[in-house]
Amino acid sequence: MSLIRPSTYWRNVSPRGAIADFRTVYQQAGRNRWRFAIASAAVTFAIFSVMANEGGRGLPRPPEVTYINSWPLDRSQAEIIRTNRINQELKDRAAAAQAAREEEARQAYMALGRATGMDVDAIAAKAKADQAGQKARDDAESARVRAEVERAAVERH
Repeated sequence: MSLIRPSTYWRNVSPRGAIADFRTVYQQAGRNRWRFAIASAAVTFAIFSVMANEGGRGLPRPPEVTYINSWPLDRSQAEIIRTNRINQELKDRAAAAQAAREEEARQAYMALGRATGMDVDAIAAKAKADQAGQKARDDAESARVRAEVERAAVERH
């Protein structure tokens, strides 16, 4: 038994039969056969012309990368430390200014609350207690995670 069998499809295909079928369909089409032929040719032409205009030109060129050095590559350790200190001072000043703005806003809201008859001292105490509780929960979670990491490190060795 052969693994590859000849296809029986081509036995049933005959050029003479195809031409005879075309002639029969052409004769049965009647007076509208030319309209259908022109319409089908127009649609085919339109599809192929759209496909021809959609031709690809290959992959786009990769972008040019321009590297910008933020600092010289040959700077010394002392220069690095000096710039780090300057940047830290800038960050500290910005954090202090932000804290001052937040405190000013807090005082304004407290004045507004007092003017509307709210007990702002009780609200502030509750907020402090909530913050302390959240910090305690965060600290406990951090300690738990640290303990798990240490235990996993000990088990690995």
